[in-house]
Amino acid sequence: MDTVALPPDAFARECASRVVLDRIGDRWTVLVVVALADGRLRFSQLRQKIEGVTPKVLTQTLRALERDGLVTRTVYAEVPPRVEYELTELGRDLLGPIDAVRLWAEQHAARIVRHREAYDGA
Repeated sequence: MDTVALPPDAFARECASRVVLDRIGDRWTVLVVVALADGRLRFSQLRQKIEGVTPKVLTQTLRALERDGLVTRTVYAEVPPRVEYELTELGRDLLGPIDAVRLWAEQHAARIVRHREAYDGA
């Protein structure tokens, strides 16, 4: 029995795009993707660049991004082992939308904080 493919619809409960939105809606995902925009980095370099991320959360985020095909992990046979992370073609394709959201957030953060303070003070 053939199944009919439905068009993508993020509002539909069963749509796979919701999984993608969950991934790219995560703040650590956004920061890792932007951090890797200029090329491959080692784990320690990513931790330095992304202030406040714990090693555990960074590891989980990198594994999830690798699983989703957005990041590649390369292990070099050295002592100690060297591991580098890099965006895939799919990950680089995500840079435009993510960077636009990052820039918007940076431009409007002060206004949003003011609105929050006014709302909470009311």
